[in-house]
Amino acid sequence: MSEAVSATLRMRMGQKDARYGGNLVDGACILQLFGDVVTEITIQTDGDEGLLTGYSEVEFKAPVFAGDYVEVTGRLVGRSRLRRIVEFTARKYIAARYDLGGTRAEVLDEPLVVCRAVGTAVIPPAAARRRSSGAGKAAVAHVLEGE
Repeated sequence: MSEAVSATLRMRMGQKDARYGGNLVDGACILQLFGDVVTEITIQTDGDEGLLTGYSEVEFKAPVFAGDYVEVTGRLVGRSRLRRIVEFTARKYIAARYDLGGTRAEVLDEPLVVCRAVGTAVIPPAAARRRSSGAGKAAVAHVLEGE
């Protein structure tokens, strides 16, 4: 694509995010963060929040616990007139260490991928901005056939 559009959000998972035994955070919490990231991307590309309409892929790869710090990144990988395709990655970079004490945590040597997904956002026709001409049109055509 000719335009590199991405957004990143970092945050700590709190007790309010833990829904299961052992302070395990619900996977839906990570998907909610992906929604916040895609909203920033559609504001960057179209000046409109758009609407995340679904995921074509979601893969949970590792658990997230209350007290963990997570970084969520979205990257625009395709677009048509009204759709924006975004790849998401969530990485844990600080892990809570309740086994060592109630307030213990550690910075991981390498961030751990906890979730990957691909989602589609839809932009209202009146808000959709024209794509800049040039490279990228061919790449988008194979991702979004028929639009």
